[in-house]
Amino acid sequence: MKARRMPQKLKIDFVSDVSCPWCIIGLRGLETALENLKGEVSAEIHFQPFELNPQMGPEGQNIVEHIGQKYGSTPDQSAEARKMIRLRAADLGFEMRMNEESRIYNTFDAHRLLHWAEGEGAGKQAALKHALFSAYFTEGRNMSDSEVLIAEVERVGLDPKRARAILQSTEYADAVRAQQKFYREQGIHAVPAIVINERYLISGGQPVATFEKALKEIAAAA
Repeated sequence: MKARRMPQKLKIDFVSDVSCPWCIIGLRGLETALENLKGEVSAEIHFQPFELNPQMGPEGQNIVEHIGQKYGSTPDQSAEARKMIRLRAADLGFEMRMNEESRIYNTFDAHRLLHWAEGEGAGKQAALKHALFSAYFTEGRNMSDSEVLIAEVERVGLDPKRARAILQSTEYADAVRAQQKFYREQGIHAVPAIVINERYLISGGQPVATFEKALKEIAAAA
């Protein structure tokens, strides 16, 4: 009897920001591809920090104003882009409710909690990442508000008292900045950036089929 081949395990570093719409689209696409390849490919996903707006103040900024200043987009262009992103997300089962009143926020504290969550047990970092994406894109919550972050920590079964202590200190700040610096030095200046086996890079919120093809090729070469 022919021995059953074990799935090829890949290490995936998912470099992203919780306020990046293409990052949740990329994550859902990647996860769907991995589910479709179950039995052939398995993966250990580590979420790595990237800040789209590291200088953003705690009050945030209106999304239309922000996109106009940063990219030169008109309000109509911004609305069209949001519609396209909303449809892409919906195809992957994620509800994106951003509108012209939505705001962009600083996400550094969210990254500190994600760094902590990675050491708190299997699946906890991923659960928190998904919870933060939903809190921001679906519920419109403020990602720089400690109470919002602590509520999401508790929602996924992590210790809210420990999270509060982290947020009231500078714990993990240096570690997050070091990781950000590392990936910048690797040439990553846009997200999502999906680094596989510390060697291969897939950029952007790619379609599921594109992820499947790339994962198969990488697994075959591993």
